[in-house]
Amino acid sequence: MKFKKIEFLKEALREDIGRGDLARFIVSGVNISIIKAKQDGILAGVEYVKYIHEIADIEITFFKEDGEEIKVGDAICELKGDSKDLLSCERTLLDILQHASGIATNARKFVNLTNGKIKILDTRKTRPLLREFEKYASKIGGVTNHRLGLDDCLMLKDTHLALFENITEAVKIARENIPFTTKIEVECETYEMAVEAMECGVEIIMCDNMSDKEIKKVVEYRNKFAKQTLIEASGNITLDTVAKYTKLGIDAVSSGSIIHQATFLDFSMKMKG
Repeated sequence: MKFKKIEFLKEALREDIGRGDLARFIVSGVNISIIKAKQDGILAGVEYVKYIHEIADIEITFFKEDGEEIKVGDAICELKGDSKDLLSCERTLLDILQHASGIATNARKFVNLTNGKIKILDTRKTRPLLREFEKYASKIGGVTNHRLGLDDCLMLKDTHLALFENITEAVKIARENIPFTTKIEVECETYEMAVEAMECGVEIIMCDNMSDKEIKKVVEYRNKFAKQTLIEASGNITLDTVAKYTKLGIDAVSSGSIIHQATFLDFSMKMKG
C-alpha cells in the first residue's frame, strides 16, 4: 500500500539524516541529478523511490520501470530539486534501489535456470523489519512469494512435530483449532513422513533435504493417491543445483538464498550542475 511505502521511505531517511544533514549549511540552489546503473541486472525499488516527491521537494522522472533489464550506464531516473534535498536523500535512494535490484537480479537468475517449469519460492529468511520490502524485490525478479509470516499458512516443521506423537496427531489437532480456510504444509525428511502427511490430507508437502530418488517416490505416491497435494522441495537449493529439480515432477522449490545471498547492484548519482 502507498502509505506503507511512504512510511518506509520516511524511516529510512530519518535514520540517515538524524537531526539534519550538515551539508545544508554549505550547499543550496536548484540542481538536477541522474541515477545510473553501474552493473547489469534487473531493476527494483522504483515502487518505493517514486514517492520521494511526497516527502521532499524533489521532482523525479523515471526512465526505467521495476522488472526491466538494465545495463551499465543506463539512466534510471532524473531528480530535480534543491541541492540540500538531493544530497540529503542521495544515500537512502541509492540504498533502496541497490538492495532491491540485487535481490531482483538474483531472483531472475533462479527463474531463468528453471525456464518456468516449476515455481520458485522465497522464504522467511529475510532481514528483520525488511520482509515486505525484500519479498517485493524477490517478486519483481519473477519469484513467487512463500508465506509472508506465521499467520498465513501453518507449516509443521520438525520443531513442531517433536511435540507430538506423530504427524497424524499434529494435523488432527491443527484442523480442530486453526481457521477453516487455512492451509497446512508439513516439512518431511523422509518418504514415509510424506506419505503419512498426504494421508492426513494436508495441502502441501515440503521435501526437506531429500535425495532426488526419495522426492521421485513422493511424487509417484502423490500422483496416484493425493493428486490435490502440492509438493515443494527445500534445503540448500542454490543457483548451482536448482535446475535439476525441474526433472523431478514437483510443483515448486524454495530457497532462502534468493534473498539472503543477493548482493547490492551498483548505482551512482551524479549532479548535472
